[in-house]
Amino acid sequence: MPDVFDYVIVGAGSAGSVLSARLAEAGQKVCVLEAGPRDLHPFIHIPAGFMYTLVNPRVNWMYESEPSEGTNGRRVHAPRGKTLGGSSSINGHIYNRGQRSDFDGWAQMGNRGWGYSDILPYFRRTERRIGDGDDTFRGRDGGLTITDIDWRDPLCEAFIEGAVGLGIPRNPDYNGASQEGVGYFQRAILNGRRVSAARGFLHPAAKQTGNLDIRTNAHSTKILFEGSKAIGVEYSKGGRGGTQLQVRASKEVVLCGGTVNSPQLLQLSGVGAEDLLKARGIEVQHSLKGVGENLRDHYPARLVGEVNVKTVNQRVRGLSVVYEALKYAATRKGILGLSPTLVHCFWKSNDALDAGDLQLTFTPASYKEGVQSKLDDFPGVTVAAWQQRPESLGYVHARSADPFEKPELQPNYLKHEIDQQCIIGGVKLARRLLHTPELGRYVVREDKPGNQIQSDDEILDFARGIGTTAFHLMGTCRMGPVSDPTAVVDDQLRVHGLQALRVVDASVMPTMPSANTNASTLMIAEKAADMILGRQAPEAIML
Repeated sequence: MPDVFDYVIVGAGSAGSVLSARLAEAGQKVCVLEAGPRDLHPFIHIPAGFMYTLVNPRVNWMYESEPSEGTNGRRVHAPRGKTLGGSSSINGHIYNRGQRSDFDGWAQMGNRGWGYSDILPYFRRTERRIGDGDDTFRGRDGGLTITDIDWRDPLCEAFIEGAVGLGIPRNPDYNGASQEGVGYFQRAILNGRRVSAARGFLHPAAKQTGNLDIRTNAHSTKILFEGSKAIGVEYSKGGRGGTQLQVRASKEVVLCGGTVNSPQLLQLSGVGAEDLLKARGIEVQHSLKGVGENLRDHYPARLVGEVNVKTVNQRVRGLSVVYEALKYAATRKGILGLSPTLVHCFWKSNDALDAGDLQLTFTPASYKEGVQSKLDDFPGVTVAAWQQRPESLGYVHARSADPFEKPELQPNYLKHEIDQQCIIGGVKLARRLLHTPELGRYVVREDKPGNQIQSDDEILDFARGIGTTAFHLMGTCRMGPVSDPTAVVDDQLRVHGLQALRVVDASVMPTMPSANTNASTLMIAEKAADMILGRQAPEAIML
């Protein structure tokens, strides 16, 4: 007989870790199925280890996009975490919530209770902010510790001063009242170690409650139904060729597999667009055409300058890296304790805009061909730019009925004209920032795109040829009212037309927040826990 729990949660990533913890803390018996291993790999916990986890199949699904016109026919790597903590265990640690209007837009689309005033208490609940910040916006007692970057580099300071010289104001807390401005990022790092969702929520709850059964190397293959009611999950212990097992839920099954895996599992279970399912040889359980659609991602174009001083590129080579390793081991400080990017700049691609539509980042390092796992041989700096709210829509489709075959992933980067114009404006602004008097005195040459690239068409082609993911896939099980034919879940995150089945992860976001997506994913899970437990939502914070 299959084991029976109150709740079965598929995926122990950012959302799954938070939701599992909250349900367990409330006395519910919870089984969590995670396809990857436990989060024991040392590079997970060393901040600079992201360079290795991004390309390590032990803890990474190693997805990649289909070729497209927007990438000049290239495939783009799409890393997704495959371990406890999910992508929060391999991401760049950055904590970024977005703009107030992002979430007010969700509510205006018919999603009750998802306006900024409604969800701000949940942002605060997830967060343990160490540092300055208005407590109207910031939390002090949550599981995710957020700290400031205490490392200073003359190149970072020059970038900030140069931005100020262009009229961009300093903003020490872009997660507070306003996002616009320039300054240092806040990140999920404490005492030189990553704070993943697993470390912040899942592991403490497992130790404290005794209500969590965490099953790793458990690849979910099918949702089990009785009629229209989800009753459990079938999974393979050990992946392909492993032992086939089942686990049952007396109350609900909750998918927290993420933007790629949640829609794929729905499709494999017969929930999705009829034509797609039939073409894949999958029996239709429930027709729901929005499953896997509405995929969006941030698509950065990275400008590189060669400089006349040492950068991270040189500090992690030869004897220097030995010194840095010893320094980190002794103090938890230094290069190995840094995030992949250090400075933020939120601004506009067009002065006529009312609100910012660009996120730019700066780091005193540069990468070969834009891949964040191979540093350039010369001393380099990087200014990256991307559109915060992309209009281009893509999809995630199961390739077959085989649950172990990677799905077809097509973000359709830069397909929409608005996205094209925004990235052109972003590259132009990034170039201005690279060549300000303050930073320009360090710049020997512009390596990418190079001075020969000047026209809008040339800039767009550069972006198409070098752009990569910002690791912010979302939207494939979008939230919306039943009247919306493309919506997959309602504003309680219940799958339309089915019972005892919810989706709780970044896939439910109806539109892209103007931000890295991890902070919002944690917020969604906090709110979902209250919904599932039947708790009254906290009082909205009216601003």
